[in-house]
Amino acid sequence: MNKINIQFSRFSAFYSPLILTISEKYLQSEGLSPYWSIANNPGEAIKALQLGKVHVIQSAISQSFSALEKNESIDVEHFAQINERDGFFITGRDQNSNFTWDKLEGTEVLLQPGGQPLSMFKYACHKAGINYKNIKPIIPENGKSMDQYFREGNGQYIHQQGPEPQQIESDGLGFVLTKVGETVGKCAFSSLASKKDWPTTDMGEAFCRAYKKACTFIKTQSPIRITRSIEPYFKNIDINSLEECIRSYQSLGCWTGRPSISRESFDKTLDIFDYNSSISRRYRYEEICTLFPGDK
Repeated sequence: MNKINIQFSRFSAFYSPLILTISEKYLQSEGLSPYWSIANNPGEAIKALQLGKVHVIQSAISQSFSALEKNESIDVEHFAQINERDGFFITGRDQNSNFTWDKLEGTEVLLQPGGQPLSMFKYACHKAGINYKNIKPIIPENGKSMDQYFREGNGQYIHQQGPEPQQIESDGLGFVLTKVGETVGKCAFSSLASKKDWPTTDMGEAFCRAYKKACTFIKTQSPIRITRSIEPYFKNIDINSLEECIRSYQSLGCWTGRPSISRESFDKTLDIFDYNSSISRRYRYEEICTLFPGDK
């Protein structure tokens, strides 16, 4: 078998379509032996790709914005969609079945320190009609994880991908109150990226066949079936919490079953970054993306 190196920019159940290419042995059936790793940060994953250390990464189209803003040429293309919604949840210490975003104003919220998650969160605040500046963002000290910091009693709310919020609720330490993706709406949130033209190589085409099967699987299978497939990758999460996370993502519409990044979701992401004054111009789809092989 040919070894394929895959790197995640961050690891969560949100990226289950990519995990399933391994857990359901779709890659192995295509003659590929998967080796996967997790980058320390999204920028590190892009560098690993550019240096030829990995073949494909879990990324986001916004990762290409910074290079384009500097007028740098990039030998990276985003060729497949993983999620078409923001996958972060807001978890609070108190149960509130009538939660509204204005409850966040004046409170301490554990937030991602920057990048796309924070840009999406700020846009969600805008859509919800609240002022982000009235929130008191806090960042963990001494290198502690956000999850650990919240569990130690810091902050009134926390902004996380699943399944950590569901596990917090299962442990009786908080309540999942809302999904950021419900407020933000459709967007090109996360993607698969490679060096240009890699998707049309023999290895790239084999990977794409496997990934397309995974996209169909996650769109059509039950939450418990998906959960049982990916459960070995989440050893610190109980199966009920993981299943609830998968059910939430399915109902939100994160996983469409279509591998290509749509132009509509691409344009919506431009709207979000334009709102945050993070881009100086609206980039063309072709500068960053290519259609999934077979969709061209």
